[in-house]
Amino acid sequence: MQVPGVRSITTKVGKGFHQADIYRKFNFELPSKVLLVDDEREFVQTLSERLLMREMGSAVAYDGESALAMINENEDEPEVMILDLKMPGIDGIEVLKRVKQTRPEIEVLILTGHGSEEDRETCMRLGAFAYLRKPVDIDVLTETLRRANEKMRQNLAAKARS
Repeated sequence: MQVPGVRSITTKVGKGFHQADIYRKFNFELPSKVLLVDDEREFVQTLSERLLMREMGSAVAYDGESALAMINENEDEPEVMILDLKMPGIDGIEVLKRVKQTRPEIEVLILTGHGSEEDRETCMRLGAFAYLRKPVDIDVLTETLRRANEKMRQNLAAKARS
C-alpha cells in the first residue's frame, strides 16, 4: 500500500510491550498464569519451559520483592504461585504471608529444597495450598497445579455468588 508523501515506515516493538493472548489456548483445568518465584535462575527457566510444554504459561520473579510487585501491579495475575522459601531479601514465608493478606484467592505452592518440617507446618498454617520438595516430579507438580487451579476457581465462583 502506498501513502502519498511517505517513502517508508519502520516499526519497532518498544520496551514494556506486552501482547496479550486474546484467545486462551490452554486447558481450562490447568492454570494459565503461574508465577514462579525462585532465586535459582536455571531452575526457574527450566521449570517454566516444562510447564509451557504442558500448556501452562508462567511469569518469573527471582526474588520476593519482584514477586510482590508483580502481584500488586496485575489484578488478574497470577492464578497460582510456585514459591521457594530460601531467597535473599524477603523470604518465601514472608511473601506467602503478604500474598494471603492482600490476594487470598491466589493459591500458593511451596517448592523448596531447604525446608524443614517446621517450615512446612508454618506454610500450611499461613494458607499454602501444598508444600513440595525439590526435586519434584513434573507430573506430581502438574497435578498439584491442576488441583490448586480448581480450588482457586471454586473460591472465585463462590465469591461471585455471594
